[in-house]
Amino acid sequence: MKNAMKVLAAASAIALLIPVAARAQSTSASAATGSGTPAESTYTLGFGAAVTSRYSGSDERQAVPLIAAEFQHSSGFFASTMRGLGYAGAAGGFSYSAAIGYRGPRYDEKKKRDGFSTGSDFLRGMGEVKGGVTGNLSVGYAVLPWLDLQIRTEQALTQRDNGSTYGLGAQAKLMDDATDTIGVSVGATAGDRKYMQTYYGVSAAQAARTSFKAYTPKAGFKEIEAGLNWQHRFSRHWSVTGAVGVQTLVGDAANSPLVRRKTTPVAAVYGSYAF
Repeated sequence: MKNAMKVLAAASAIALLIPVAARAQSTSASAATGSGTPAESTYTLGFGAAVTSRYSGSDERQAVPLIAAEFQHSSGFFASTMRGLGYAGAAGGFSYSAAIGYRGPRYDEKKKRDGFSTGSDFLRGMGEVKGGVTGNLSVGYAVLPWLDLQIRTEQALTQRDNGSTYGLGAQAKLMDDATDTIGVSVGATAGDRKYMQTYYGVSAAQAARTSFKAYTPKAGFKEIEAGLNWQHRFSRHWSVTGAVGVQTLVGDAANSPLVRRKTTPVAAVYGSYAF
């Protein structure tokens, strides 16, 4: 069960890099109704792999399986490994989404769980940061037919001491035709005081049992990211989606004693079948 949640959390994180390509099919269907929701319900099932850091600020990479499964109802309701469980719609140039998601745990030692490696020995003694349910809200506006601006937040619903994040970003389509959609995205994410302390801080108790010095980061921007994505459609049903990106820690997050690498690449590829 814990590894299943880990896979879902990885899919959710990678989704930030592929907002244009991964949703191209549902967007095209929505245009037919003018309502911001697809003309008919769709199902998508995909499998692939993603490469990410072991934790934010780690210099170690890990490869994890990527499950891209989604049910999109014509009403706007969706259930997705990428987006969570929620509702999305649009009115005029505005789009909106409200969903329940999951933020994965962080382990303070490297271990095997059901065949998958997780955690980092560099954090030994810091204790486990438990995963929890989040409320994910976003609002976007199409400034141009090919350019969207977005604000978003991830609010901790369980494990509330882990804190919440707030972000803004822009998504642009470089190409969008019958077979290919290519897009780029840029964004920045900020964390509240609890979030920054949980993921980048070192409490007095943690400092006493590790070699790290106590560190209390302030709330503020913690990361900027940029990504390039490409979806190629072989037919109405079959497609392949790939994404590469880079994430850079900034501010107090970048100065954390837990951070061994401020800038890290991420990548993902998966094939999918829609019906």
